Amino acid sequence: MNKIGIVTITFNSAHVIVPFMECIVAQTHRYFLLYVVDNNSSDNTLELIKNFKDDRVIIISNNKNVGVAAGNNQGIKQALHNDCSEILILNNDVEFENTLLEKLSHQLQVLNCSLVAPKMMYYPETNLIWWAGTKFKESEGCMTNHIGIQQEDKGQFDTIEKMDYAPTCCVLLKKEVIDDIGLFDEKYFVYYDDTDFFYRIYKQKKHQLYYYPFIEFYHKVGGLSNMKEGGAKKFKFNDFYIHLFTRNHVYYLKKQHNFLGWFNILYFYFRMNLRFLFSGKYHRNIKTFILLQKSYFQGLMM
Repeated sequence: MNKIGIVTITFNSAHVIVPFMECIVAQTHRYFLLYVVDNNSSDNTLELIKNFKDDRVIIISNNKNVGVAAGNNQGIKQALHNDCSEILILNNDVEFENTLLEKLSHQLQVLNCSLVAPKMMYYPETNLIWWAGTKFKESEGCMTNHIGIQQEDKGQFDTIEKMDYAPTCCVLLKKEVIDDIGLFDEKYFVYYDDTDFFYRIYKQKKHQLYYYPFIEFYHKVGGLSNMKEGGAKKFKFNDFYIHLFTRNHVYYLKKQHNFLGWFNILYFYFRMNLRFLFSGKYHRNIKTFILLQKSYFQGLMM
């Protein structure tokens, strides 16, 4: 049985951590270690985790918020040190069936692949798809456009197939991926760190990701970062999300070091401002407009 290292990042996660832990300890695949990397939570997140009294749970406490990318790297390094052959990067604002580990690990063997991720649904709108795969288009800067997003699930994406990207909300990978690709780029802090990771896999062409739809998995989108106000379809982004998402989008394109990357940086500037005016996803005020401009140019300077 493969030893799985599960890596999750907590930061004031008390409002979601109990159902997450209940899903973890109920797993049919018992041979795992859960690395909880806590980014200096000020609530009772850690106390709630310790109540489960499971010696497979390892808490790594930071004295400041180091971000998601750095936190994932901490957990991954510890998992490798403890001889885990597979690593599951997993959000804790999620709920899932008790065979998640068993099914994903089995599919790595059946599909002879390096990475696998499940179909991910919204929560509490559990009939709406959040992610059913992503295929990069180089002409569009290899963005992470989610297949099926906000569509009602009628089985239209219930086909196992190769994909280029999966959100690190939930992805299982073999340790050889880290050996070949390296860790997450910690400059991102959060957002696009996973995009960058999968872009490096995509360019190297040594490892393959598969999408596996036959798992119940629900994501409380924005449940940790409070990135938006509202539901799955009607919402507005907050300042934290706007700043880091905009900055990191530009940095990600800049790192591609090619003509299409720079073209898409310029295109993004105009699209960003049009979205600000017309999408309804932003608070249309001068403060938000200035934040967008500053974040864009910060990305160019990274």
